[in-house]
Amino acid sequence: MTAAMTDPSGYRRAEIVVDLDAIRDNVERLRALAGVPVMVVVKADGYGHGLVPSARAARAGGATWLGVADRGEALALRAAGDTGRILAWLAVPGEDFTDLVAADVDVAVYSVAQLDEITAAARAVGRPARVHLKVDTGLSRGGASREDWADLVAAARKAESAGEIAAVGVWSHFAASDEPEHPANESQETAFREAIALAEEAGLAIEVRHLANSAGALLRPSARFDLVRFGIASYGLSPAPDVVTPTDLGIVPAMTVRAHAALAKDIAAGDGVSYGHLYVADRARHVALVPLGYADGIPRHASGTAFVEVGGERGEVLGRICMDQFVVAAPESVQAGDEVVLFGTGAHGEPTAQDWAEWCGTISYEIVTRMGGLAGRAERRWTGDELR
Repeated sequence: MTAAMTDPSGYRRAEIVVDLDAIRDNVERLRALAGVPVMVVVKADGYGHGLVPSARAARAGGATWLGVADRGEALALRAAGDTGRILAWLAVPGEDFTDLVAADVDVAVYSVAQLDEITAAARAVGRPARVHLKVDTGLSRGGASREDWADLVAAARKAESAGEIAAVGVWSHFAASDEPEHPANESQETAFREAIALAEEAGLAIEVRHLANSAGALLRPSARFDLVRFGIASYGLSPAPDVVTPTDLGIVPAMTVRAHAALAKDIAAGDGVSYGHLYVADRARHVALVPLGYADGIPRHASGTAFVEVGGERGEVLGRICMDQFVVAAPESVQAGDEVVLFGTGAHGEPTAQDWAEWCGTISYEIVTRMGGLAGRAERRWTGDELR
């Protein structure tokens, strides 16, 4: 998100603050827990925390690899000066891989047809493309099916022999790693080992084998292989909140969202609040108006269920969250201009992104990604030593 509608005096009516030191320290902690090299996933603008700043903090924390979804993200990292290993894993038929190959970005391969497009790019650039062959072990999303895996491996071996690619990785993705007892975890790991064996029997000199995402890396040690991919955990949120908390892991949420109350006033018993009068006051109340709404990433699903921190207390969201504002209950002392914290680390009693996720019936990934990713009217800024 770029800064928007910022008062030239420096006054911020709402802001998203990202602690880069927290990301760095989280990555250091996760790397120690995993005991193998780490890829930090910075796709979707660093899960809303900022692509380039998050990547730099991750590198400072010891991330050997960065993971992104698409070519634009990978090339933005290269343009910002990142020279380390990057994997980009999502493309559509007809996509041009030449810039990625020229920029020494590793690319994922799901099919023989996609491999043909990558080898064409490699020939055009005049250098081998570094590829990671993806096998679908049971997520039924991206990757070659087990029936097509042998054909993809054979095509990769042929392209490698021709000097068009270097097949440096084999990888897959868990479907239920946040549920340690789910039977899919065992079946997927078994399928992944079988896929690796077939690739090695074909003569591919694989450098890295990676299956585990944040939950897999933390909860299933047998799935760590040569590399693990940490996404949400890098930003201080648990990938399996029903199993393990950030405190258990020794990680700290990196994002805080806060605003200044646009208005504070009293309402009487019987007054309806916001659209549809979803909430009707059962007593006289003091309320504050928060100048953020669903256009800024605040989930409308949190209407009438979420809380914020205002005036040192938790104040519930009253009625519907609107496009650019919502109303909260507030202590009598709260005035226009006072700070309202939507979520943060939780260390001072404020709600966390996980709290908002539970109030909305979703996951913390969605909360932080939509907050940082929408072109709203909150200014996003970064703090920490990693800015120096």
